[in-house]
Amino acid sequence: MASQTYKGWSVVTASTTAFTVCFMVWMMFAVIGIPIKQNLGLNETQFGILVALPVLTGSLIRLPLGMWTDRFGGRIVFFILMLSTVFPIWLISRATEYWHFLVTGLFVGVAGGSFTVGIAYCARWFPKHRQGLAMGIFGAGNTGAAVNKLVAPSIVVAFGWTMVPQVYAALMLVTAVLFWFFTYTDEEHVTGAANVTVKEQLLALKDPKVWRYSQYYSIVFGGYVALSLWMTKYYITEYGFEIQLAALLAAGFSIPGGVLRAIGGWFADKYGAHTITWWVLWVGLVCLFFLSYPQTDFIVQTVTGPKSFHIGLSPTVFTVIMFTMGIAFAIGKASVFKYISDDYPHNIGVISGIVGLAGGMGGFILPIMFGALVDLTGVRSSAFMLMFGIVWVSLMWMYFTEVRPMSSELSRQHPEPSHFT
Repeated sequence: MASQTYKGWSVVTASTTAFTVCFMVWMMFAVIGIPIKQNLGLNETQFGILVALPVLTGSLIRLPLGMWTDRFGGRIVFFILMLSTVFPIWLISRATEYWHFLVTGLFVGVAGGSFTVGIAYCARWFPKHRQGLAMGIFGAGNTGAAVNKLVAPSIVVAFGWTMVPQVYAALMLVTAVLFWFFTYTDEEHVTGAANVTVKEQLLALKDPKVWRYSQYYSIVFGGYVALSLWMTKYYITEYGFEIQLAALLAAGFSIPGGVLRAIGGWFADKYGAHTITWWVLWVGLVCLFFLSYPQTDFIVQTVTGPKSFHIGLSPTVFTVIMFTMGIAFAIGKASVFKYISDDYPHNIGVISGIVGLAGGMGGFILPIMFGALVDLTGVRSSAFMLMFGIVWVSLMWMYFTEVRPMSSELSRQHPEPSHFT
């Protein structure tokens, strides 16, 4: 009979693989949305809605999925979730009208809810001091966004965009079957929440810490999803690259944003969720400051006559900054969920569902706002300007609710010695 440790790591491995495939499907429109936009003549806002709509479903369903995971266990919920998406994924290949894509996108978006199921399912197989690492490894399934950028463009170029959903539907079906055979069920993981009502579980929304963690996650995950959806098209329109090269460079943000999440879990276990999240937000703020500056040409009157100057990020510098921010967001995604496993060990499914919903909603709203800002201002880097403002607000919130109270507490415990006698 397999040991508990073996079962735990088997669950993490199978769940991470399944989550990677689910994330590929969830991010599919980041690539196939580009030829669809051209075929249908969509504007930037319509494109934003197209790529973001699956994120809406994947976000809204996270709360009930978290409850069902606590009640029924992660294995059966994860398995049914994957099976439910197979036909809608395939159906995208038959869509011809804009509303067809919107409707099928809503059903395909269910795949994005897999995160809430898997994060709680994996965490419960490990002791508290190892949960950060386990959740970080599972969260590395975010790499599916990068895998999608590497695989889908090649399929589009070779066979046309309609082949992508057909391949992904078959992949999802095979993954669901393999997941079932390589995972386990432990009744001790589901009995704790079996008698808790939905109303009682929703009482977690009254906890201000839940709202704060939701805000953090709407940046490190919501921002990650939004930029993953937006970057391929950004490279095409800003720098004039072909879709394969654009998707490859865009993967420079998505890959560290997924792979390094496990390292973020280790850091959070070692140094604490607060310290890691604080520095992640600062790194993100600095990166977004530089990314926000638009391509600028101006003329200066000098003593020798007018001189033209250009200020703007080259593709190389832009990609390096995006790669750096991808690392920060990866670590931050793990550290936010370390907060949850520390503060809510018996309610991980529900709390992760709420926080995951907030993060997903960020990934839904931001691409639409990106498109609307481009249509409104004509400035492509306005997307980063918006993100800069959101991160700044979050840093201020964190300072006044965590950093300042902690400093005051330390001052009371270790008062300065008096210099007067």
